[in-house]
Order: sequence, then C-alpha cells, then structure tokens
Amino acid sequence: MRIHPGQTDPALIRNFCIIAHIDHGKSTLADRMLQLTGVVEGRQMRAQYLDRMDIERERGITIKSQAVRLPWDGHVLNMIDTPGHVDFTYEVSRSLEACEGAVLLVDAAQGIEAQTLANLYLAMSADLHIIPVLNKIDLPAAQPDKYAEEIAGLIGCAPSDVLRVSGKTGVGVKELLDHVVQNVPAPVGDADAPARALIFDSVYDTYRGVVTYVRVVDGHLSKRERTIMMSTGATHETLEIGVISPDPVPSVSLGVGEVGYLITGVKDVRQARVGDTVTSVVKPALTALGGYDHPRPMVYSGLYPIDGDDYPELREALDKLRLNDAALAYEPETSAALGFGFRCGFLGLLHMEIVRERLEREFNLSLISTAPNVIYRVVMEDGKEIVVTNPSEFPSGKIAEIHEPMVKATLLSPSDHIGAIMELCQGRRGALLGMDYLSEDRVEIRYTLPLGEIIFDFFDQLKSRTRGYASLDYDPSGEQDADLVKVDILLQGEAVDAFSAIVHREKAYAYGVEMAKKLKELIPRQQFEVPIQAAIGARVIARENIRAIRKDVLAKCYGGDISRKRKLLEKQKEGKKRMKMVGRVEVPQEAFVAALSTEASAAEKAKK
Repeated sequence: MRIHPGQTDPALIRNFCIIAHIDHGKSTLADRMLQLTGVVEGRQMRAQYLDRMDIERERGITIKSQAVRLPWDGHVLNMIDTPGHVDFTYEVSRSLEACEGAVLLVDAAQGIEAQTLANLYLAMSADLHIIPVLNKIDLPAAQPDKYAEEIAGLIGCAPSDVLRVSGKTGVGVKELLDHVVQNVPAPVGDADAPARALIFDSVYDTYRGVVTYVRVVDGHLSKRERTIMMSTGATHETLEIGVISPDPVPSVSLGVGEVGYLITGVKDVRQARVGDTVTSVVKPALTALGGYDHPRPMVYSGLYPIDGDDYPELREALDKLRLNDAALAYEPETSAALGFGFRCGFLGLLHMEIVRERLEREFNLSLISTAPNVIYRVVMEDGKEIVVTNPSEFPSGKIAEIHEPMVKATLLSPSDHIGAIMELCQGRRGALLGMDYLSEDRVEIRYTLPLGEIIFDFFDQLKSRTRGYASLDYDPSGEQDADLVKVDILLQGEAVDAFSAIVHREKAYAYGVEMAKKLKELIPRQQFEVPIQAAIGARVIARENIRAIRKDVLAKCYGGDISRKRKLLEKQKEGKKRMKMVGRVEVPQEAFVAALSTEASAAEKAKK
C-alpha cells in the first residue's frame, strides 16, 4: 500500500469513541487521556477541556461530540468524546460511524443506567469492538466488583475483562490506552481507490466559513485539491486540510482511516451536509458512503423574536446553528399573536432548551418559545388526513380518529422505587411491557407511553420520586388512537392562537383552569372588564375575570342631589361599553413568555 507524504500508515491508526450515560465521567477521562499523551501541556489544562461552549461548562454536560488525535506508543489514536443525554443520541450515532471501537464507560458508584444500555445497543448495531470500563473507582461509594458482574452479564464477557479506571486521579488510564492499541481493529480501506470521506460533523467559523470534519475511508484528500460533495454536487477547492490535536494542525493530506478537517472557504452553510461523502473532482468515486439516518424530531415548538425586526437574523442564526447541530429541523410560520417566526423540531426538551439558549447567547437574540407539542395525525369523517404539528392547525370539523405518537420507554432504577415509577407511568397513560432484574437490587422496567405525556415534566417527576436514582431512555414506537381535544384560550371572546393546546380529554379541564388563572395574574387590568375563557370548541370549561380599573368620577361631586351622581355613573358606564366594543386586549410580551414557559424554566428565570 502506497502511503503519501504527511499521512499515517492505517495499521497504526485506532479510531474509538467514549460512550456512557450522562455524568459518568466521559469528559474527565478524556482530560486524563489528553494529559497522558502530552497533546495538552499541564499549564493549558483545564477541566472538561474538550467542552468548548460556555453552556457545556456551566451545566457540566457535553452537547457536541469532539474529535481529537492522540499519539500513543507509536500509534495514532483518534478519540471522540460524545454526549450522554438521551436528547443527543443523534450526535452519538454519528460518532460511531467514524469509529472501529467504543469505550463503554460505567460509573462504579451508580452502575448501568438507561442511556448506557441505549448507547451500547447503538455500538453493537454499528458492529464496533466494545471495551467495558468502570470509572470513578476512587469514590468511597464505588462497588467495582458488583458492577463488573453486571456489565459482564450484559456484554457476555468475564468480570475480570472489565477495566477499572479513575478519570479524576488517572489510575488505569495508561492500561486503557494500551488496551485500545491492542484490541481495537485498524481501519480498513483502499488507498489507491478514488477518495471517499464521510462528513460526520461541521461548524461555522465567522472568519473561515464552514469547517467540515471528515473520516477518510478510501483514497486520500490533499491540500489545494478540488473536491465535490456527492449529494449536492457542489465543488470547492480545499484551502486547508489537517487534524485536530486538540487544536487544528494543518497537514499536506489525509489518508485511509484518518480523521481530520477540511476548510474550503465556502460560506453557504447548506453546501456541507452531515452524512455526505466528499470525493475528488479529478478522480471521483462512483458510489457514496452510507450516510446517516435523518433524525426524526420528537418535539415541536415555535420560536419567535421578541422584536419582529430580528426575524432575518433569526433565520440566519438557525441556518448556522443547523450546521453545528444536524438534528435541528425548522420551517417558517406565522402567528396572529406573535408575528413571524419558525416552527422548530427537536429531539427532546433539553435539546429545545439548549438550542434556544445557544441562539440567544451566540447570536444575541431575544426569543419567545411556544409550549412544546408533538405531531398528531387527524383523520376526518370524510377520510381526509391532516398532520398537525401546531395546535392552530387542529381541524374544527367532524373528526373520526386522532393518532398520537408513542414511545417505548426503558427505566432503570433501584428496586425500592418500583411502586413510585409504576404509579407515575400509569398516571401518564402508560402500558407496562415487562420488567427484568439486572441484579438483586436493580430493575429494568419497560413501558409504552404517549410522547405528549412525557415531554413536559415526566423526567423531573421521575427523578424526584426516585431521589435521583432512576434513569430514562426512550425510542419512537408507532402510534395509537387517543381521545384528544384542542383547548382554546379566549380573551374577550377572541382565541389567542399562541395559548392553544392539544390535550387528553381527561386533562382538558385542569389545563383550562390553570391557564386562565395564570393569565389573570399576567395580563394588566384594562379600562374595562376582560373575561378569560378556556373552551373546547364552543363549550367554555373555565373562566376568570380581569376586573376593570375604576376611575372615581364622583370625587369632585360632594353633596348635592343623588340624581347628579347617578348621571355621572351612567355616563361612565356608557363610556366603558363603547370602549369595550372598540378596545382590544393588549397582551404584553412578558405575559407570553411567562405563560408559555414551563413551570421549571419560569422558576429559573425568577431565581436569576
């Protein structure tokens, strides 16, 4: 095999990623690897080195996968640190496509959790070599022997094969790197074939345009070479090519099995699609590499700029963010109450919260997000089918059936909390699928649940009922018929589309009462009385009144005949009546923000 200048022999390359449940120490272990291999000097080292965003460092979670090249024992290791939260599973699946091995990390004090299982199955389906590792063995509460048996039973290896490390102190990290070199297979590819490289990530740089992260499968890519994106057909000249170690290091070319970056100077963010194949213009490949499945949004929410003039900036910001977050989907929409905005699809509530916060921080925007909701399929009596992504699209005619999305949820918990978990799931219209004991005191419970029931506060409730010990993972699993209704909120008889919601008939009354109470506190008093009503179709199910501001017209009328006072009051009454016919109820933006935010985020804002 011919190796071009600046390239590494594929036999010396090992591509692997670290997968685990949230907070099991992936980023800390990655920090120790960076220190041990010497790519980051001691004085530059900081905790969570690969977490580049402020928001990641503040929350202590990884949102973006980060690739880094590490030299070790004459070999080159390309390591990818992945997120652990269920909402960022798409990031993990993309990272797995660029690897041959996966380090399955489990906290020695907590054991296997739901997302650990989900990531393990992803790695198995990608046919990766799995290295089981117990982390945090230095903790006083660690039970490495107990959890090594649990992992061994799951993967089918001996408990002695489970490596034991401490990302904090560095114990066992050297042995782990040696194990990666010895056991992860080297990448396989044809160096003399036409170049084919898979785009597994990309970011937007204000000065340099789109930076594309690639894994070369066949052939090689060189600097100053003209490349073509196979799905879009766009051609560009490669201005810079290199590896990430952990900062960009330019090189002459990238060969088989290497992971690196390309800069073509392209500013149009739509031309570098994640999952696309890059090849050479001179000697193009005939078939593209198998890309990734497009992610299916689970939760929809409207994003609107508080200042309508910021709409073009929001469009541009979403374009740039989508390049960095391929799981984000959006399309323009308008609302009578909120003006122009976008209907955005997210993989979950945390994903939605992170996207909104990144838009506000990175692009300096002020946004309102409407209450999250899921997609419903409504079949009318005449057979017509309507897909509803927004409550304002809910049809008003005669409906034959409504289909709502379902998920298959896996909950892992200590066995003492089984009753609390079952009670919570039954209250959310869940159906028990089965239950397995992973060990004598840890249980895996499987439920099917309506997605609409778990997107609000299900996870918070689960954590509080199990004192933080339970974990949740879920996958889409088809649809079911449901008795759902649209609840409209009327202000002075007029429906405000931003406050409408699709809820189960049993919960409609509670939603209507709560929303009416909330709005009574948030909307300022007018010169006339304003009724707030919650209605299903034409039937009003809840009502609150905002009392009118009353001016004392009798203040200047002291003494004298009663008829004079009555005349002034009648005159005021007529004025109020006329004003009520002409006046519109102005809902301040703060009321929209407060009413549409979930209870938790409203409480957070109050703290700030």
